[in-house]
Amino acid sequence: MKEPGLTCPVPHEPGGTVTLAHGSGGRLMHRLIRDIFLAAFPDPALREAHDGAILDPSQDRLAFTTDSFVIRPIFFPGGDIGSLAVHGTANDLAMCGAQPLYLSCGCILEEGLSLEALATVARSMAAAAAEIGLRIVTGDTKVVERGKGDGIYLNTAGVGRVIAAQPIRPDRVRPGDAVIVSGDVGAHGAAVLSVREGLKFETELKSDACHLWPQVRALLESEADVHCLRDLTRGGLATALNEIAQTAGLCVRADESSIPVRPAVAGACEMFGLDPLYMACEGRFAAFVPQHDCERALAALQDAGAAPVVIGEVLAEPRGEVRLTTRIGVERALDMLSGEQLPRIC
Repeated sequence: MKEPGLTCPVPHEPGGTVTLAHGSGGRLMHRLIRDIFLAAFPDPALREAHDGAILDPSQDRLAFTTDSFVIRPIFFPGGDIGSLAVHGTANDLAMCGAQPLYLSCGCILEEGLSLEALATVARSMAAAAAEIGLRIVTGDTKVVERGKGDGIYLNTAGVGRVIAAQPIRPDRVRPGDAVIVSGDVGAHGAAVLSVREGLKFETELKSDACHLWPQVRALLESEADVHCLRDLTRGGLATALNEIAQTAGLCVRADESSIPVRPAVAGACEMFGLDPLYMACEGRFAAFVPQHDCERALAALQDAGAAPVVIGEVLAEPRGEVRLTTRIGVERALDMLSGEQLPRIC
């Protein structure tokens, strides 16, 4: 007898949407993996149906990272939780000077999630991975009771090949380094906020989520001496600069008038009393390079499609602080927030 299709044992929501049911057993989970995830992720390592993937790093230096994604809502202008998980994990590897190679994905699915939504997320992950040749090679799927999972959570781990000739890390930052941001800041957080609050703007507001590896690769190939890279995710630019200043034991001085912010992002932040410097980005990063390599780094980033801007410099004192020169010429401390301006954005 022909095996029943994926939709047979799954209850329907009003309107005919096919959804997940908790506790439907291993047969349903097997078909879900086969018909949704394997259909979206055709990597041979996954099709071996083993408990893990066997990788061959040869003699390469490897970078390894892990991340979790709990964004609400799971679909937003410019992306969804699937593409975000791939971009976010790959970008963490890129910040280490590593070419993203392999990705794992653990999916925590809530009973009642539509299979159409799940399939869309899976296809989105596959498309984002294909952009840079990243292989999704292993994963896991669990279903929890209705009301316990908020639709879908994703946990990822990524492995990359380090190609940077010198270490890229905060303790290599030096006084005199130029601070470059790769583009305008805050668009991802503002795009998520616009969906949550039903905001409409004259210009379309989309997340800045994208792969940073092509830009980082161009920067490394320019032979600029890159001291440190940091993506501007949770906590935005302000948090990233504070993290670097504190780890390096140096001061970062930034010029507010040099920091690019889209008018729609600034408008959304003003409406809700938020600071765009703390709004998350998912496709922007800060680079710390010596002054003598600044023009070379800017040219490489521009050629790779970025819109880089020098926003400041590194000083020896006061240690561990970020000082911001405001638009009216007053210098103030740019502190790290104790909490989050906008939770559940990644």
